Order: sequence, then structure tokens, then C-alpha cells
Amino acid sequence: TDNPGKKASAFTKKPKTTEVVEGDTAVFEAETEKTGIKVKWQRAGAEMFENEKYIIKAEGNKHSLTINNIGREDDATYAVIAGSSKVKFDLKVKEPVPAPAPEAQPEPPLDPVGLFVTRPQDGEVTVGGNITFTCKVAGASMLKKPSVKWFKGKWMDLGSKVGKHLQLHDSYDRNNKVYIYEMHIIQAKMTYAGGYRCEVSTKDKFDSCNFSLIVHEAPATGDMDIRTAFRRTLPSLWLFLKFFLVCHSNVLLPPGKSEPKTESQPDVDVWDILRRAPPSEYEKIAFQYGITDLRGMLKRLKRIKKEEKKSTAFLQKLDPAYQVDKGQKIKLMVELANPDAEVKWLKNGQEIQVSGRYIFEAVGNKRILTINHCSLADDAAYQCVVDEEKSFTELFVKEPPILISHPLEDQVVMVGERVEFECEVSEEGAAVKWEKDGIELKREETFKYRFKKDGKKHYLIINESTKEDSGHYTVKTNGGESVAELIIQEKKLEVYQSIADLTVRARDQAVFKCEVSDENVKGIWLKNGKEVIPDERIKISHIGRIHKLTIDDVTPEDEADYSFVPEGFAYNLSAKLRFLEIKIDFVPRQEPPKIHLDFMGQAAPDTIVVVAGNKLRLDVPISGDPIPTVIWQKVNKVMSRGKFPSHKFEKCNRVFLTTNGLLSETEGRVRVEMHEDHCIFIIEGAEKPDEGVYRVTVKNPAGEDKADITVKVIDVPDPPEAPKIIDVGEDYCTVQWQPPKYDGGQPILGYILERKKKKSYRWMRLNFDLLKELSYEAKRMIEGVVYEMRLYAVNSIGMSRPSPASQPFMPIAPPSEPTHLTVEDISDSTVTLKWRPPERIGAGGLDGYNVEYCKEGSTEWVPALQGLTERTSALIKDLVTGDKLYFRVRAINLAGESEPALTKEPVTIQEILQRPKFWLPRYLRQTLVKKVGETINIVIPFQGKPRPKVTWTKDGQTLDAKEVGIRNSTTDTILFIRKAEHHHSGTYEVEVQIENMNDKVAITMQIMDKPGPPQNVKIIDVWGFNVALEWKPPQDDGNAQISGYTIQKADKKTMEWYTVFDHYRRTNCVVSDLIMGNEYYFRVFSENLCGLSETAATTKTPAYIQKTGAIYKPPSYKEHDFSEAPKFTHPLVSRSVISGYNATLSCAVRGSPKPKIFWYKNKVDLSGDAKYRMFSKHGVLTLEIRKPSPFDGGFYTCKAVNECGEAEIECRLDVRGNQISVDNILL
Repeated sequence: TDNPGKKASAFTKKPKTTEVVEGDTAVFEAETEKTGIKVKWQRAGAEMFENEKYIIKAEGNKHSLTINNIGREDDATYAVIAGSSKVKFDLKVKEPVPAPAPEAQPEPPLDPVGLFVTRPQDGEVTVGGNITFTCKVAGASMLKKPSVKWFKGKWMDLGSKVGKHLQLHDSYDRNNKVYIYEMHIIQAKMTYAGGYRCEVSTKDKFDSCNFSLIVHEAPATGDMDIRTAFRRTLPSLWLFLKFFLVCHSNVLLPPGKSEPKTESQPDVDVWDILRRAPPSEYEKIAFQYGITDLRGMLKRLKRIKKEEKKSTAFLQKLDPAYQVDKGQKIKLMVELANPDAEVKWLKNGQEIQVSGRYIFEAVGNKRILTINHCSLADDAAYQCVVDEEKSFTELFVKEPPILISHPLEDQVVMVGERVEFECEVSEEGAAVKWEKDGIELKREETFKYRFKKDGKKHYLIINESTKEDSGHYTVKTNGGESVAELIIQEKKLEVYQSIADLTVRARDQAVFKCEVSDENVKGIWLKNGKEVIPDERIKISHIGRIHKLTIDDVTPEDEADYSFVPEGFAYNLSAKLRFLEIKIDFVPRQEPPKIHLDFMGQAAPDTIVVVAGNKLRLDVPISGDPIPTVIWQKVNKVMSRGKFPSHKFEKCNRVFLTTNGLLSETEGRVRVEMHEDHCIFIIEGAEKPDEGVYRVTVKNPAGEDKADITVKVIDVPDPPEAPKIIDVGEDYCTVQWQPPKYDGGQPILGYILERKKKKSYRWMRLNFDLLKELSYEAKRMIEGVVYEMRLYAVNSIGMSRPSPASQPFMPIAPPSEPTHLTVEDISDSTVTLKWRPPERIGAGGLDGYNVEYCKEGSTEWVPALQGLTERTSALIKDLVTGDKLYFRVRAINLAGESEPALTKEPVTIQEILQRPKFWLPRYLRQTLVKKVGETINIVIPFQGKPRPKVTWTKDGQTLDAKEVGIRNSTTDTILFIRKAEHHHSGTYEVEVQIENMNDKVAITMQIMDKPGPPQNVKIIDVWGFNVALEWKPPQDDGNAQISGYTIQKADKKTMEWYTVFDHYRRTNCVVSDLIMGNEYYFRVFSENLCGLSETAATTKTPAYIQKTGAIYKPPSYKEHDFSEAPKFTHPLVSRSVISGYNATLSCAVRGSPKPKIFWYKNKVDLSGDAKYRMFSKHGVLTLEIRKPSPFDGGFYTCKAVNECGEAEIECRLDVRGNQISVDNILL
């Protein structure tokens, strides 16, 4: 880079930073503007000299440096120096890449981004196994060993977990200059599975990577070689397909078709594939990988899968995650099963201690952790531990949005100047994003843009601006944004006041003054082309836009041409200094006095013009003998009077000035200095009241002479009045103003206009060429931002003070027209319109919509509504039937009206007949089931025009308005029952009718309640440890079918009830396993869809279980033969099911003794097949077929056999699904 101390470089071609391989040669070239310039080369600040390693050449203006046999010691910063210009560049040395060995394994790819050479990869391990994760970090460019941390999950630092199961190691490979870091996991457990992170950091760099570990459960005994146990080889699969095709499809293989050869299969883990696959894919995987015993495999898979245990310590656990704003408080609550249990709270594995921020509460069985004033440090993983059980959660602390407290300011600069945008945000260290015209400025563009942070302040810096940098710059945070405009102007300097020629006398003062438009422009003063050097007599000053050259005690040598040259601009301002020599002519005495205003040989000027604030010095040569008396007057007011050498005083109202300077008038702002042959009239800092006609009178005994001199004081104009904003658009406004009341005595050359944002303090100039008109259209403003305007008036003297600021205004534009204007409904006197909001609303918002209509053939638009409407629909009333009307809608905001949205065709005001029809919701097409006490709200939409008549009935009777509420609108009808009762059950009919057209729908409603208790519960028999009970169904079934009964028993001593049977369907049962010597009561609850009955039916007397050893003499009965051959009381029903979903076949049988049951498929016994499960409960026989496929279709037979006989029953099962294409199987 160039030496920043110099603005111009002596080099036309500069050497650049180069990267070479160790052992190669590097050549650096440079070119200078001129030949013959001595060039030096430096390395690390020390001058280089030519030798065998360094070769330095110079040919004309071309210079080169060659470095041979480059080594690691040559990696340094070099420089080339020519005169006062210095250019630095770097030489970077890379290590040579070694050639790969012939049989060597390929190296893992290097990481092209960040610090990692090799990142840790995802891994899998079985429970009890070991695994190692490795990462490599490039160390060639590091002066210090990097810091590496390993994490599990989001927060857990593994550095504190090193022990028996976790080891961390690091080493350094000196050959490859690589740091190697390893994490060893020993005897892995299931809890080790999850996501991990490795972070590496150096002094100024940081990088991280994520990887995951999957831990598999150890396989059960005998299941280690799962593929061997369940794989079918290809030859056996081919034989199976041949048998299937011949038996089921009668398809013969073509002659000459040879059986396929056995090929080696890839080592596929079918076990892992099945674990990850959904159940619907099991059949497909079994066929693909040749698994014959799929059902056996699924049994083993089910045994291995862990079932989630229901928590015994927690009634309610923590939610998986919580979120809280920064600075707020959060409560984490669990509910315990044991209110006396002890609870520990952990944060990132560390126990939380009670403090002002962490508060523990215990309310009943609830435990609450309150965290006050949450900060980012509280964003962590939390646990609640009770005994051996844990409840996990994560807390996410949300930072408040970053607000922009001090916005960007608009800027206007010249090409090449430095630009600095500054904004201030609400928090330190906040992340911001910079954009230019909607395109993000990224860190990679640091060669042009520089980003800087200083606490809450953020800066965007452009060191040398160009025309391309003009545009809108935006700084964005997560809570807002700020926009500012940058205008880059070509350098253009205006001269408000040039230097003027001066004529001065000996030992007087000469002042050259000029004023330019830019106060930052510097310059030099030249005398006859040579720079003026300041000294005690010659002074140079620069204050704002004014540059002065002051010469005291002028001598003849000071007479010359003087020039002021602005720095950086190709022109100058010139003026001439003339030295006045006074010649004294001796005249005879008694010479009448005379005023010589034409002493320069030129005609005396009638008017002398002086700029306000400047010094007026008027030399008036006089002659006369004796020395005349001089009197100066302004508009008949005597200014001063003097006589040489007389000390004569005249009237008291005159001011005298004598040669000895006794009177104070010689020291005033307006004064007269007297000399032997001339007098000097001086006005210091001319002001407007000094303007007028000045008369000088000279008298002596020989006579008198008079002369009138007109002095005109010119100044900058008065500031204009505040400009007015007469028109505002989306990004522009029109500004109008009036000329200033006083133009400063010179014509107004033009005006300069400035603007600023309302809350800003920086004014931005809008024009660099003077505005000649009294209005201007300012553009490139941001919609929605409040601005102010002011202006300056400019004449030949300079620029006026700024005018007062205009009234604040906001550039806004009317919205676009509303969209999708449609006619929704028409009647004989009304029209309903509907539309959507405009696509563009703008910063002015939306005040409402204006709706108008116009008759066909007319041009008069009539307002349809009083004022504006904020809705996007309108009902227009009181229209004339039969009229054809156009409608239009305009959107209104502060900026005015939008373009209208217009109906394409005229709308005829006439009712449209529409047939009545109900649109019955799907859930009402079946019986509506509700519980007693619930609220019923049924909404049924319908159509029909004109408005139809709606009638509700129940079971043919009109509804009672006291019990049922009905509300009808033009589009729907609602039936409402606040509290449902039994008698509300039934069929409801609703009818809509228009003249002779109608439509009806019926709704069936069933109101259920819990059933009453069973009737007549009694003990039928007691024997051994058994009791036989019997009861009758309840009298009130709750308007729903009884689904079962719950039977409970209670010991007479304790009367604690225990459930014996639940969901029991019969009305009699036998209670067994009773304790002898005890007495028992029994009770029975009935159950339907609403639940158990409120009360139970209880046996009146207890049943006594006699002790063993008691003599019991049974009565003599004739033994009855209960034996009976099997008989099916409920047949099998043929079914059609879908492939992949479990199916069941059920039937009922009775027989004594209990028959033995056999199931067959196509006459083949299913007893040993694991795909089928058989159940027998209370005489009900069920066959469950797991995930049937089309192969499972066929005839199923159930056979019951006992010693009295046998019975069988048969049904057909069809399995629907995608049939396997025979051609695909053969291929």
C-alpha cells in the first residue's frame, strides 16, 4: 500500500503481494513516472543489496527485484522506495506438496474454510463400545497453540467431564505442521447419543463444527447375526417364486429358462433398515432382502424396542422448552406424585443455589423455580431431579429488539472526499447490517468500505468517494432501520467575491480579499508568479470562505501583480497593486483652495461603491495657500472640520479636527485624517447607514472649493421569507418562495436551496448551480420521512443568511386503486359491492374509500355513501329498480385520491331469483351425539333469493322458543340449545321456502347421559372360595347402549372396595379367589359411552366364605349331564380388508366340556404360524392377522372339537392392495 503521508505516488506500476512455493523464484516489478530516479528495495525495514540470492535490476524507468531459492526465512514484508513514495508488499512462502505414494490411501479432503484442516465426522457405536473423534487444525501460520473445546448439545462443556468414559488428547505433527485433537468415548452408553460441537479459537480467529453420535443397543443373545438368520439366498427365492407361480397363476416358466446363479450380496444391515422403516414397508423389505421368517424377526424387534416408562415421581413434567424476554422473569414448574419428595434443580448439570435471582417455591405437590431478571447467561438446559428421575427442559432468552436511537444523516460531498455515516443503537455490541440501494455491503468489500464499532455507535466509512458511491445507504437492526442519502458532486468552486486592484500611498496598508464557495479550500498567494512568504509586514489569513493578503507600510517594491490560486483548481484570481507617489508643487501664496479629485489623470467617479464590512479610504488631494480649512458634510450634516495649522474653533455644533489630533473624532469608526496636501476620509467596517452624498468644502482667504462624493454601500441580500411547499409527491415536492425584501444593492443572481430531516441538525444542499426561478422541484426524498426546507439568496457580494425553515412536510403519494371490485349481491333497490385493499398504500396510510355511481349514458358521478368507509364492502341503498349503473371506488389518504376501480359493465338494479338450497355440513349428515348439559350450536348455511322463509320442526312439531333458540340470516340459520336435556333428542327438520320452491334437511340428535345403576343385584350361590352373582340391566340406560359393567368387592371388616371385573358384558359373573372366613359385599356399576353410573347396586347381605374342615352335607340331587357337542352361536363373516392393516375374524361357540379350537387357511393348520394370533375369551373366538398382504387372502375355517362332537364354520377373506406383477418378479 502507498505511504499515507503522500497524496501522489511516484510509481506508475507497483509490485503486488505474491505467494510462492518454497524453493521457487519470485520476481517483483515496479515502474516510475520518470527515468533516472534512484530506487531502493527493503526487506523488513532494512535496505537490500544485490548478491547471489537477490538480483536488483534498473532499466530506464523499469525496476525489478528477483529472489532465488526461496526459503521460509524469506516470508516477510518488502518495500520499494522512490523519492518520497514508498510501496509495501508481502512475500508469502508455502510448503511444497509431497507427491503421493504409489499404494497410499487418499488423504481426507482439506477444509477450505476456517481453521480446520479436517473436521470430526458423524459416528455410530454399540452400547459398551469405544469410538474416537479427531479434528486437525492448521498450525503453520499460528504463533501460539490454538484453544479447542468440545461440547455436547448446546452448553455442556466436556472438559469438566473427563474421566473413565471420556478422554481428551492433543498432539502436534511437526512434519505437516498440524495440531491434532482427539476425543475418546470409552464404553459408550445410550445417553451418550446426540449432537456434539468442536470449537477452535486463536487470538483473532474462531471456527466451529457440529457432528453427531448414534449409540445402538447391544443385540439380544443369539441375534448377533441377524442377516444370516433371516436372509433368503437368491436360488431359494427363485424356487419359491416358481412354486408360487405354478400353484396360484398356472404360469409355467418358458422352456430353456435356466435358474439364476448365486451372486455375492453386499453386506447390508437389514436389522438397521427394519428399525428405521415404517411398518407398512416391512413386507417390501422382506421381499427385497430375502427374509423368510419376517414374523419371527418382528417379534425379536419388538422385544428390543424400549417402551417409554410412565413417570412415577412426576405427575406433570417440565415442558420441552421455554422462552422469555431478556430482563423478564420465568417460572419453571413441576408437579410431584409425592409432596414430601426432595427436589434438586440443575443448570447445565450444575446444582442451582438459592440467591436473589433464583427462588425455590413449594406449593402443595408443586415445585416452582423462579428466575428473575433473565440474562443471556440464563439461556441454558435445566433439570429437575427427584430421586432417580429427571425432567429436562431448555430455556431460551430472547434479546429485545435493537433500536436505532440516532439515525443516519444525509450527506453531500465532493469527489475524492472522505464519507462517514454514523448511527447510534440502543445496546453496545449489537449486530447491524449496512446496505446500499438495497444491496448488502459485506465484509469482503473492505477494500472500499470500512466498518467501525465504538460502543453503541456504528460507522460506515468511505475513504475516497467516487460518483458511483451516490445513493441511499441503510443501516438495519432487528428492531428498525435508518436511511440516508449520499450525493457525490464533482468539484466546482464558485467565486463570490474576487480580489480588486488597489492604489495605495507610501506607508499605507493594502488588503486583498476574496471569497469562494468552499470554506475548506486552501490556496496560495503569488506575487509576479512567485509564492508570497508571510513575515511581520505581510500577513495571510483564511477565515471560513474568506482569504486575505494584508501588506502593511507599503513601499514601492510592493507594486506588482498579485494572484490567489485555490488548491486543486486550475484557475486563479488576479489583481494589481499600484504605488502612489505624491509630487509637491510650490505655488505662490494666496492661491485659492482647490480639490483635486482627478489627480490620477482620470475623471472623478460620481459614486464610490464599498462592500458592507469593508474599509472605505478616500484620499482627496487639496491645494491652496494659505493652507485651507476642510469641512466634510453628509446631507447638510457637518461631519468634521480641520485647518492647518490653525486651531480655530467655529460653531459649537460642528466637530473640528486639527493636525495635532486632539479631538476624539480621529479615533472613531468614521473619521477624517488631515495632511499638508491631502485629507483622507475613512469609514471602518462600512454599514448601510453610511450610504449617501458626502460634501467636502475647502476654504482659505483666497477663496473656497466644493466637491460632492456619493458613497454606495452594497451588502449580501436579506434572508428570504420561509419557503412554501405547494405540492408533495411520493419522493418529491415543489418549493416556492419570494425574493428578499432587500437585495443588498445588487441584483439577485439566484438562490441556493437546502433540506434536512425534521429530527436532524444537518442541512443538505440541493443545488450547486444557482436557481434563477422562484420555485424548484426537489426529488430523491424518502417517502414517510418528515423534511424541512430553507434557502439562501445570492448576489454578486455573497450569500445571505438562511431563511426560516419551511413548515415540516412528509413526501407521500396517493395509494393505488382498489383491486378486485365485484358486485356481491343485487336486489330491487340495493347493491352490495366488495373489493380488496390497494396493492400499494404507502407511508400516508389509508383513510378510507369513496364509493360513487353513475347512470349509463351520464357523466355525473353521485356519492353512494355519506363520507368515507373503512370497510372493503358497501351496501348501497335507495336505488331505482331497473336503472343501469356504473360503480367506482377510490382509496383516500393524506396525499389525495387514488385512481378509481370501475365496474367493467353497467349493473342492472333488479332482484335475481335463486333457488333455495341447503349446504348441510358433513358432521350433521350423521347422528349428532351430545352429552346432557352441553351447549348445542348448529349452523346450517343455505342459498336463495329473495330471502327465503326458514321453518324448524321436531318430530313434526313446531319448536318451543323457550327451550330452543333460532336465528336466521340471509345466508344461514342457527339452532341453539344452551343446556341439552334428554328430551332434546330426536329428528329435527328445517325447511327453506321461496314461493313454490323449497328444500328440506333432517338432523338426528342424540342426547346421552350416564346410565342408572343395575337392578336386583343378588348372590346366587356360594361355594368354596367362589361367589356367583346375578343382576338385571339398569332401568335408565342414559339414552345410549350399555357397553358393560364394573363389579367390585369389599371385605365387611374394612369396607374397602376393589375392582374384580371391568367392561364386563354379561349380567352374571363368578367372583373367585376369596379368602375363607371373611364376609364380602358386592356392588355393580353400569357403563355406557358417557361413563360409569353415578351410583352402584349393592348386595343386601354379605356372602360368607366358610373355613375348610367344616362339615358340609350337600343335598342329594340327581346328577345332570351338562355335556354338549360344540355349536357356533355366531358365525364367521366374510370380509374384505386393505393390505398392511391388521385384520380380525371373530365368531362365538359353546360346548361342554370346553371345546378345543383349530384355525385353518385353505385347509392348512395355522397353529404354528407366528403371523396369526388366536384368542378365546368367554366363548368368543378371534383370529388376528398381522399386516395381511394379498398372499393372505383365501378361505379361513374355525373348527371346535370336544368329546361330544365337533363343528366348523368357514368364511372368505379378500385382501386388497397392489398386486405383485409377475413380469416384474421374473425380471
